[in-house]
Amino acid sequence: MTPPVSPRPRDLRLDFFRGLGMFIIFVAHVPGNTWTLWIPARFGFSDATEIFVFCSGMASAIAFGGTFLRHGWWMGTARTAFRVWQVYWAHIGLFAITVSLLIVFNRLDTGVDYTERLYVLPFFEDTARSLFGLMTLTYVPNYFDILPMYLVILALMPLVVALARVSPYLALAAIGALWLVATTGHLDLPADPRTDRAWFFNPFAWQLVFFTGFAFMAGWLKPPPIDRRLVILAAAIVVLIVPFAHYKGWQTFQWIYDARDAVWPMLDKTDFGFLRYVHFLALAYLAWVAAGEGGRRLAGAGAWGRFVSITRKVGQQSLAIFLAGMVLAQVAGMVLDLTGRTVATTALVNLAGFGILIITAYTTAWFKSQPWRKPAAGHGATAAERTAAAGDRASAARDPRLVAGE
Repeated sequence: MTPPVSPRPRDLRLDFFRGLGMFIIFVAHVPGNTWTLWIPARFGFSDATEIFVFCSGMASAIAFGGTFLRHGWWMGTARTAFRVWQVYWAHIGLFAITVSLLIVFNRLDTGVDYTERLYVLPFFEDTARSLFGLMTLTYVPNYFDILPMYLVILALMPLVVALARVSPYLALAAIGALWLVATTGHLDLPADPRTDRAWFFNPFAWQLVFFTGFAFMAGWLKPPPIDRRLVILAAAIVVLIVPFAHYKGWQTFQWIYDARDAVWPMLDKTDFGFLRYVHFLALAYLAWVAAGEGGRRLAGAGAWGRFVSITRKVGQQSLAIFLAGMVLAQVAGMVLDLTGRTVATTALVNLAGFGILIITAYTTAWFKSQPWRKPAAGHGATAAERTAAAGDRASAARDPRLVAGE
């Protein structure tokens, strides 16, 4: 019997491309940021959201797939539920911190009402109902919609793995069928208790790209071969889409605008339109080929090697970077309101944001390494210090609470 999840070893590509996605997401969320004119979303139907969700699916196959395989479905489900719990509170914390900052920004003399720009006014106009909606995920402002989508997809993972225990093809069929139903609008989730607005990201549609990445990493799908004909086809798709995706194309030529309008449901971001999927798969294939087997072209020394290493570190801490980036984007927008959006100030704000995200990634990795659990007595320690450290390790071994970091 084929195992439901057989995760492949991690390689350079996953962390690197997820790290690039984190930088792009930051740029895309800075209000009035002219650098957004050069992000991938301006040249194609898919954008950094697809990168984030697809790579999260791949990473989940590694992080959770091994648990399902080694410890069984119930333990894998328990670990998934714990992650859903973490993401839920990350979402609540992100909203609370960001909205608190907006209140502070409103006291500055910038001429901008920040709660109106981000449109969290309902939270202040009808606080009781909005607070209840926030906690129950029935009030989901557009800026805060990615994590709710992600946690619902995570909650679907045990069900998909259970289907894969019967047959991976059954799981893949269920994924495709769920996406098809979601595109009809019958699975929309309420995003505002005062209106009929739905979640901007429909998780039952976006699970398609998540579980595509999951399926590749879990071994349910074989990666496509490196074939010149496939490379030409993927490149043709990416290039031919540019005039239809770039604003100068559809704003300049009426026939391009009409063509976009005719196929708009297939470009829709909320229900993850089919042409977004096609464009992303073509772009992902070209990136996979360019990186080489196992990411061998990403390996190296010098400036390139350092860039890859830093970007991978950002990708490895994606949740922390996403949270920091969403808060930082609003701070960056406020700074630009104060300084003006010149070429120099925009560049400085974006680069400073990148630097803070990098520092956040390394700091998070340091905390996750739990350095306080390492032996305190190193080279040059006194005999008394070595004895004390040995005693601490023995106590930790006897007391499971210490081992758990409590």
